[in-house]
Amino acid sequence: MNLFTISEDPIDINAIREASLDPHSGGFTSFEGWVRNHHNKTAVRSLEYSAYKILAEKEGQKIVQQAKDKFAIDTAYCSHRVGHLSIGDIAVYVAVGSAHRDAAFTACRYIIDEIKTRVPIWKKEHYEDGSTDWPHCQGCSH
Repeated sequence: MNLFTISEDPIDINAIREASLDPHSGGFTSFEGWVRNHHNKTAVRSLEYSAYKILAEKEGQKIVQQAKDKFAIDTAYCSHRVGHLSIGDIAVYVAVGSAHRDAAFTACRYIIDEIKTRVPIWKKEHYEDGSTDWPHCQGCSH
């Protein structure tokens, strides 16, 4: 299993969790990023994620590998959706296994923070009033 994937299909968290099992690990931490129904007090109907897949997967792999090198963890995986997602869908999933919980928590946080900062994935919000916006996207047309 790749350390980081981009997919149009729903994220199979059970497969990622299964791949994370390691007899050395005594702890497992995961993060699920869900599509929520609001942003800045505006009602959101759905989200649409776009990515430059080749670069996104390359940078995502690098981030997860950096976490494995930096923290005392056994396994780490991350998957991010692209395409049109509905409220409640899982947009991103991070899974980390380690001998001790502190390393798992810290590495999980590191991975999601770095993914949000460094990976070329853009989010378009579709609002209940019919308008759309690309929040946090410098240079994007609004």
